[in-house]
Amino acid sequence: MNGSDTKPSERKQYNFILWIFLAFILYFSVKEHWVHIVPYLPWLLLAACPLMHVFIHGGHGHTSHGNDKEHPER
Repeated sequence: MNGSDTKPSERKQYNFILWIFLAFILYFSVKEHWVHIVPYLPWLLLAACPLMHVFIHGGHGHTSHGNDKEHPER
């Protein structure tokens, strides 16, 4: 045996229950601490910009800009 006695369907059921449980925790945490979160929302928006640039766009140094004939050094 490989140490896992659960079937894939049971594992999906456990994952679903885990996600529901985490959603409840997140909902009630935000609901109870909303007063503490609101002052930081503008800063979170500003922090999202560089984070999206790094993680979504891959930062600088893209290699696929469409037409490589214009930029042979890439």
